[in-house]
Amino acid sequence: MDLKGRRESSNVDDRRRVSGKAVGGGIGGLIITGLIVWLMGGNPLSVLQDSNLSSGISQASAYEPSAEEEELAKFAKQILAGTEDVWTAEFKKMGKTYVAPKLVLFTSSVQSGCGGASSSTGPFYCSADQCVYLDLSFFMNMKKQLGADGDFAYAYVIAHEVGHHVQYLLGTLSAAHQQMNRVSEKERNQISVRLELQADFYAGIWAYHDNKMFGSLEEGDIEEGLNAASKIGDDYLQKKAQGYSVPESFNHGTSAQRVKWLKKGLATGNIQNGDTFSPAYSQL
Repeated sequence: MDLKGRRESSNVDDRRRVSGKAVGGGIGGLIITGLIVWLMGGNPLSVLQDSNLSSGISQASAYEPSAEEEELAKFAKQILAGTEDVWTAEFKKMGKTYVAPKLVLFTSSVQSGCGGASSSTGPFYCSADQCVYLDLSFFMNMKKQLGADGDFAYAYVIAHEVGHHVQYLLGTLSAAHQQMNRVSEKERNQISVRLELQADFYAGIWAYHDNKMFGSLEEGDIEEGLNAASKIGDDYLQKKAQGYSVPESFNHGTSAQRVKWLKKGLATGNIQNGDTFSPAYSQL
């Protein structure tokens, strides 16, 4: 991506220089496990509660980020700024006002409005405090463990989480979560898939308009994003982690579905084309 001269968002809470140890358990250290947990981001509160991490953070200690991490932090701030510019314009078209989420950068563990989380929870959006939480080491692990590399692949991750904030502002997120509380586990998973695929679509919407505004996409960028989408499908990750997949447990969508909806956003740039709730589940 070409981000030369692009502004960095100031709507960032950088907590990296204070790392902590989560109290009350935690998630296993394997990054594949962490990535699968990240794929449960449709309902961040349930992820954090299930991880037994909501009891708080302790044992603060000094932390100095590496030069590579500082570059990633700058990159994340620039991508966040791009989402602010794009979604402000898109909400204005709808006669609405966009209120941007805050990006919280952390290392090791963090306390959010949805409870405590460790790095292995992965990036997540918390509607309780309207923040996107990100440990930058996640990008390094994407590259090492999944072969999902490249600046647009990383930007897609951030834009996807911001997509959940868009859903929150439009009322989609709360309506879906209310419905999830009334149905079976299988139906909850299907609603979660619909939310996640729409967030992928919104990531594509952002990229389409960011490119129109700033000429940010370079050769190979779209391929990087689509590769990342294919590597974080439920079926791909489950097979990589355990050798087989369980479709009834999918809550983010298959690789093919994630690629499809990201591509749709990238191709159309029209938020009206992102209805993932009306089609039959088998047609997503």
